[in-house]
Amino acid sequence: MSRYAKTPDALARLTPEQYRVTQQNGTERPGTGEHLGEKRRGIYVDIVSGEPLFASSAKYESGCGWPSFTRPLVNEHVVELRDTSHGMVRTEVRSQHGDSHLGHVFNDGPPEEGGLRYCINSAALRFIPYEEMEAEGYGAFMAQVD
Repeated sequence: MSRYAKTPDALARLTPEQYRVTQQNGTERPGTGEHLGEKRRGIYVDIVSGEPLFASSAKYESGCGWPSFTRPLVNEHVVELRDTSHGMVRTEVRSQHGDSHLGHVFNDGPPEEGGLRYCINSAALRFIPYEEMEAEGYGAFMAQVD
């Protein structure tokens, strides 16, 4: 079994907003997420499972109102699904092990970085500062943050 998992304890620790976003496919209001203005080095992990999702080195200001990333930290941890809700066709992104709704990916990101914009809800993420990554068991990802 993976060290990253969706457990009853993890779900019980979620705030109502984190639960709504990750478990009920919600979206936080633009401009309100706690990680939107985060500038420190580190990684973003699934708030439910703890699986590493995005590095600060791939984060950029897109102006969309949600944290934006050019690529996942571990491709296998981010699952892409067709989403036809709200009268639109989009690509939803979910975490592999936590099955958390994270947000959506669009093809309007920086061309020099591959052209993708992972538009992610802060409520789906926990930020781990670079200085705490080793102690929290994410030392193997430190080189990807630099």
